[in-house]
Amino acid sequence: MALINDFMSLIYPRRCEACGDHLFKHEKFICNFCHLNLPTNNYHLDPENRLVQVLAGRVPLVHGLCFYLFEKSGKVQKLLHAIKYQDQKELGEYLGKIYATSLLNANCVGDINLILPVPLHRNKLKARGYNQSEWYAKGLAAALSRQLDVDSLVRTKETATQTKKKKYQRWENVDGIFELKAAEKLEHKHVLLVDDVVTTGATIEAAWQVLKPVEGLKISVASIAFAPRN
Repeated sequence: MALINDFMSLIYPRRCEACGDHLFKHEKFICNFCHLNLPTNNYHLDPENRLVQVLAGRVPLVHGLCFYLFEKSGKVQKLLHAIKYQDQKELGEYLGKIYATSLLNANCVGDINLILPVPLHRNKLKARGYNQSEWYAKGLAAALSRQLDVDSLVRTKETATQTKKKKYQRWENVDGIFELKAAEKLEHKHVLLVDDVVTTGATIEAAWQVLKPVEGLKISVASIAFAPRN
């Protein structure tokens, strides 16, 4: 089997999803150089980090967590593009597991009960074949030994991409797009809401609007990347 794998790697060399360089046998998805040099942050160590500040007064976060800081045309953008548009869903799961290690080491997610990925609308899910946020959440849930809930939050309206919209337009675009099923499952739980990338926080706020009536609910947020606007 090892010989077959070596032969296949010569014909179809595995490449780093961040920089495009060849991967060595022990490397998976991302080369060691990129692992060490991608723009990570220590938001899990800073309870007043910028993600928390962006959502202040809108969503009462316990923790605002993200793995990477987004840079336009940078390596993190390439990772997100691969996960979202190039069927590299396992990369999302892999990043979730890697980031969970940092969260466990910092002992900052001890009372989180449930991991809830931001859902896609059924039309977009059918077209893409998977929800990239769910795969990231799956990695977090596995490594943190927490329950993954993909049923309670439902996206009822299909929306246009948020990429080129201004802050207020983003909110208008996602207002009223979610619906909550079986709210009693979430009562008195600390929920980690997971998205692939957070910019203005409009999607997170829209989800919170349907989650906040749940009795005793606490909320934290985790994303692959955070793209703060100046």
